[in-house]
Amino acid sequence: MSQSTATPIAAPAVQVPVVPLLQLGTWVVFFGLLAMLAIFFVSADQGAISLPAGNAVHEWVHDARHLLGYPCH
Repeated sequence: MSQSTATPIAAPAVQVPVVPLLQLGTWVVFFGLLAMLAIFFVSADQGAISLPAGNAVHEWVHDARHLLGYPCH
């Protein structure tokens, strides 16, 4: 048996896209505020800072409260 000598195929060069820091910073701030708002509603215990009256928000996010370590019982 003879071995064939194949020429290696050159891989294409990978170009990393350049993202402007100002554009990236805008998205980081947006998603950071969105995350803080979500954590606020999960952690709110239907007290003085509750927007809707009743126990609805607490029941909707009950399991998420336990996963994040908030006491609610």
